[in-house]
Amino acid sequence: MGKRGDEIAVVAPVLRLPVPLFFPYLCFMATNKNDGFDPEEISALKEECQQEGKSFVYVEDDDLDVLESGECVHIQFPGVYENQEVIYDALVYTLRLHHSSLVYEMAVGQVQKTFPTYVPPEDRDISYKITPEMEEEAETALTEIIEEIEETETVKVQEHLEIDHDFDYGISLDVCLNVEEITDEVIEKFVRDFKANTLSLDNTLYSFTSEEEN
Repeated sequence: MGKRGDEIAVVAPVLRLPVPLFFPYLCFMATNKNDGFDPEEISALKEECQQEGKSFVYVEDDDLDVLESGECVHIQFPGVYENQEVIYDALVYTLRLHHSSLVYEMAVGQVQKTFPTYVPPEDRDISYKITPEMEEEAETALTEIIEEIEETETVKVQEHLEIDHDFDYGISLDVCLNVEEITDEVIEKFVRDFKANTLSLDNTLYSFTSEEEN
């Protein structure tokens, strides 16, 4: 099955070019088809789902390995879009993870105002250098800012579903659910409700604290 990658938007020029000049555009568009609409790809996914006994399949994603089990999963499932079968490629994650990610991003931004050269560990390359003293100061400040953001409930989040029709493999879904863990049961319910057009999301705004995780 396909994996997530850089999105490519193709806009054919509205020009009446001579065939030799327009030919490269035709070639590019022909090779840029969305395989997520390919009947053979869809059939293969359906067969894989049947073998797994689920309405979806998990997709291996190295970017998710750093997360705790059950916080976020990458899945694919067959469905229909505008009366045409398609493969939906979805990231499904907890509301708590979404909240903590936004809090962390905000806190890093504030720390960098005081320590402009500070780069969080996950964004560092091999050439990055920082003194142990400065790193300790920055990390301490980061922890304090995170606690303040959580205590003041500066960041609030709600369940959401984002759909990207310009994805490079099928249609992309970004799904955030207020559940403790993304389990098979949670995914099955989402897929079932999504396909039946009965999905109901909670628009209540929530805030979380790190202490609640312990």
